[in-house]
Amino acid sequence: MQSLGRHVLAEVYGCSFEVLNDIQKVEDIMINAALEAGAEVREFVFHKFSPQGVSGVVVISESHLTIHTWPELGYAAVDVFTCGDKVNPWDACNYLAEMFGANYVNASEVKRGIMEGQSECLVANI
Repeated sequence: MQSLGRHVLAEVYGCSFEVLNDIQKVEDIMINAALEAGAEVREFVFHKFSPQGVSGVVVISESHLTIHTWPELGYAAVDVFTCGDKVNPWDACNYLAEMFGANYVNASEVKRGIMEGQSECLVANI
């Protein structure tokens, strides 16, 4: 596979309700996570749900960070996708877990890229 990027998918548990439900805190933490990882922030947008929860995306030159929170469960679903060798998605995930006050994180990395010898798009029936 010709690697184009690294995509970390993280389930973040035992987080602070107050942090996960505060749009400004979530936004600041996500932006700073990108910067901690060495990324270049381009744009960001966040939305506060009623009665609780925050979703958002930070667009970086190297790809993106996304989040959706369930404050009532102390849970956040996080994606960190980075391209190139300069930015380490694990640095961003570790920063997020620390700032959210997580008790436990279950994360995995998926290599993103193009299969060698594949010149056409294949569609799989799922």
